[in-house]
Amino acid sequence: MANEARPCPCALGDQFDHKNLGKEIQIEHIKAYISKPKTSTGKAIIVVQDVYGWKLSNTRYFADLLASQGYIAVLPDFFVGQEPWNSTYDDVDFFKWLETRPANKVYREADAVLKYLKEQCKAKSIGVIGFCWGGIATHYLMLKYPELKAGVAFYGLVREEGDNYNLLNPTLFIFGENDPIIPLEQVRSLDEKLKEHSKVDYKVKVYPKQTHGFAHRKKEEINPDDKPYIQEARKDMLDWLKKYVN
Repeated sequence: MANEARPCPCALGDQFDHKNLGKEIQIEHIKAYISKPKTSTGKAIIVVQDVYGWKLSNTRYFADLLASQGYIAVLPDFFVGQEPWNSTYDDVDFFKWLETRPANKVYREADAVLKYLKEQCKAKSIGVIGFCWGGIATHYLMLKYPELKAGVAFYGLVREEGDNYNLLNPTLFIFGENDPIIPLEQVRSLDEKLKEHSKVDYKVKVYPKQTHGFAHRKKEEINPDDKPYIQEARKDMLDWLKKYVN
């Protein structure tokens, strides 16, 4: 699910054969996966899952990638123990399933994770990234928490109603040109609204020929045409975080 105004389950895609480098922990009322760099830098990133949940190896890969770049990466279970979406489920049940997991109602969990990072990990600079459902959540978090120094929202689109464009800190929005769930006219509309309302740096970037989930649900080695764009999106994410989470 990537477009809040037109929610629908998205295909799982390739599942990474990734061996976890971090560990699972408990943060107040939620479980989380944490991956730490070899040397503490005082920087941390909250990683927000997609509809397939916090245990998906693809998303944990990104937490480990961030740790390799010097960030404490925490991937909380923002569904708080509720089952993630499963590709075997009937799509007609998705709306009912989604009602119990609103992307704009994750503040209690965000509060707990931010407290943990500040008090237990001594993080001084914190950012957030999210995929699909997590991309929507990332957008909402960047509207609420000034302590989040930067955000990267992968193919998650918040509906246009309401004051959803006054970002508190720099945010990068990543989309695929051929995403069947998020039409390009909606991406362009997002860009125009941000131009009008955002007082901080932002960027809306569309990657040619890419479909939904390309940056974290496609294996590079079996999609040679997509490989440059997958790598570019990941590099853009790291460059954005490096620029603002310091």
